[in-house]
Amino acid sequence: MKTENRYYDIYPRVVPADTRSTVTIHPRFEHVHFSPDKTYQAIVYPAERYRPPSGDAQKADLVLTDGKIEVTHLFSGEQEQVLEILDTSTAEPTVRFRTLLYSVREDLYGRLPLKGDVHMHSFRSDGRESPGFVAAACRQIGLDFMALTDHGQYAPSIASQEAFANVALDLLILRGEEVHPPGNPVHMVNFGGDFSVNELIARDEKAYLETVRREEAKLEDLPEEVRHQFSSCVWVFDQIRSGNGLGIFCHPYWHVRHGYTPSGAVTDALFDRQPYDAYELLGGYARDAVDSNTLQVARYHEERIKGRQIPIVGVSDAHGCENADLFGWYYTLTFAEETTRDSIIAGIKELKSVAVEAIPGEAIRAYGPLRLVQYALFLINEVLPAHDELCREEGRLMLDHLAGCEGAKDALANLKGRCARLFTQYVGCR
Repeated sequence: MKTENRYYDIYPRVVPADTRSTVTIHPRFEHVHFSPDKTYQAIVYPAERYRPPSGDAQKADLVLTDGKIEVTHLFSGEQEQVLEILDTSTAEPTVRFRTLLYSVREDLYGRLPLKGDVHMHSFRSDGRESPGFVAAACRQIGLDFMALTDHGQYAPSIASQEAFANVALDLLILRGEEVHPPGNPVHMVNFGGDFSVNELIARDEKAYLETVRREEAKLEDLPEEVRHQFSSCVWVFDQIRSGNGLGIFCHPYWHVRHGYTPSGAVTDALFDRQPYDAYELLGGYARDAVDSNTLQVARYHEERIKGRQIPIVGVSDAHGCENADLFGWYYTLTFAEETTRDSIIAGIKELKSVAVEAIPGEAIRAYGPLRLVQYALFLINEVLPAHDELCREEGRLMLDHLAGCEGAKDALANLKGRCARLFTQYVGCR
C-alpha cells in the first residue's frame, strides 16, 4: 500500500465526472497532521488534460476543519486527477501532500469493482485442496467472488458452498463446472449455473447426441470436421444460459503436444458466430506458456477490429492454492451493481470487465477496453490494496473455521460488511 494511503484516509477516491464534489483528507496519525497555524492551497491536475479554459493546474476550494482538509472541485472528464495540497505559509510554497483521484462517467460511477476467479479446481478432480479450502484461499488473496469448476463435476462447487453453511461471509461462493461433452475437445466453463450440464449429458447422452447431430446437419457452410464440435458448443452454451449461468469459451491457444486445442478452424467458427457469453482472455498459463495468453489477447483485439463486442474474463485455472503456480496470477475485475451472481454476470455481459495479470515479481497488467483498463489500474494501485488487507483477515478466519477453531464463525460475523463500507467510502457506491 502506498505511504499516503496508509497515513491518510482519503474519501471518496472516485468521483462523478464533470460534477462538483468534495474530497476529504483525514490524517490518521499525529506525524502527518495539518496544522491550523499554517495556510494551505489545493491544486488539481487532470491527467488527460481535459480541462476548463483555466489551464492544466486548477485551484480548488479548500477548508481545514478539526485537522481534516476538505477539497471541493469540479472534476472534469473521465480521467485520473492529481490532487496536491500546498503549504503556502512561506514565501516558497511546498507540496505538503499529493494523491490520485479518479473521475468516471455515469455508467461506471457507483459500481462495485469486484475481483473474482471463475475457473479453478479442487482435489475432487485434479487440484490439490478441498472445495472449502479453495474458497477460503480465494478470500485470502482478495477475491470477492469465485466458483469452483472441477472437470466434469458440479458437485464440488456445491461442497464449497456447504463448507460455509450458516457462516456470515462477504465472499460470494458460486456454483460451476468445466464442461467436457463427449467427442468435443473445446473446454467450456459453466459459471454460476443452476444445474450441471455434465450431469445433463450423462443422464441421456443419446438425446444429447441426437440434438447435436440435427443441428450439425444444418451447418453446411462450415467445414465438415468443425460441425460436430461447433454444434456441441452451441448446445452447451444454450444449456448454461438456460440455467442462468455464464458460458465461457476457455483457453483457445492452449498448446498440447503437437498443436493448439481446440483446432484453429473450431476457434475461428466460435469467434465468427460467438455462441458463448464470455471469452477467457487470460487463462492460467505457467511462466513458460504465457505466449498463449499473448495470442489470446491478440485474437481479442483482432476480433474487436472486426466490430465484435466480446465480454471477457481472466482466470487462474489453478489446480492448487498453497505452494502452487497460477493461483492469484490471473483474475477478473468486473464493475457490478451489487455482489450477486446476476449482477456480476450482467457486468461481464455488458462489457464492463477487464482481465488482470498479476504474476509474482512482475508488474500488474490489465487487458480490455482502454477506459476500463485505465480505471482498473487506478483502483488496483490506489483502492484495492486496502480492500485486500481486509480480505486477508477474513480468509484466514475461513480457514480457521474449516479447521474447527472455536470462535472463527463469530469473528467472521463481526467482520461482515467491511469491504462494502470501504467501497461506499472510497468508490462512491450507490
